[in-house]
Amino acid sequence: MEQINLLQYTSQELKEVIQNAITDSMATLQSKLQPKKADEYLTRQEVADLFKVDLSTIHNWCKQGKLKPYGIGSRVYFLRADIDNCLIPLNN
Repeated sequence: MEQINLLQYTSQELKEVIQNAITDSMATLQSKLQPKKADEYLTRQEVADLFKVDLSTIHNWCKQGKLKPYGIGSRVYFLRADIDNCLIPLNN
């Protein structure tokens, strides 16, 4: 049989003990449940809409090496991370 020991705490001390236990548990749980960020792929049309340009501009950027296309069959995709990385800051 288990033995339960009760310690005398003031209500404030008990509240702090419980809050600390919950905070520690939540931090541990959050670190374990962080989902891996999946690679997001965009279609040619989505990239064109993102930059507000025509599909021919996307094609030209690919030929110039500014964008790296990925494909399956006849479909062309672009990694969102690659799109974000191709942007360069402008000095004003």
